[in-house]
Amino acid sequence: MPVTGWKLDAEERKVLLERFPPLWPDIIADHVTLDAKASEQDPLPDESSAHIVGSISDGAGLQALIVAIGGTTGRPDGGTYHITWSLDRSRGRAAVESNDVIADRGWNALDDPVPIRLIPARF
Repeated sequence: MPVTGWKLDAEERKVLLERFPPLWPDIIADHVTLDAKASEQDPLPDESSAHIVGSISDGAGLQALIVAIGGTTGRPDGGTYHITWSLDRSRGRAAVESNDVIADRGWNALDDPVPIRLIPARF
């Protein structure tokens, strides 16, 4: 099943990886999900600018950055816009766990939101 959302620009990703060092060995840091149950006919999102507004690490193998798109961190499905930044697969962690971690633990706001450019995509 295709997913709609946004990809990070490759050059901007490099800069962000320096600014936000991954805490876990498996680096993901490549997309923001809009709809994990999209169809091939669903349109891609229009929005292309966003801000990283916070972060979360559960201390047990998962790190994510919280993203605001169109002024909100809330996805239409009730989840939170985020970029799974890094995880530890050797601990059995998977990117799909990010929304549960965010919902259970909340997240830490950044003092200064970081503007980013997103590329609408299907993946």
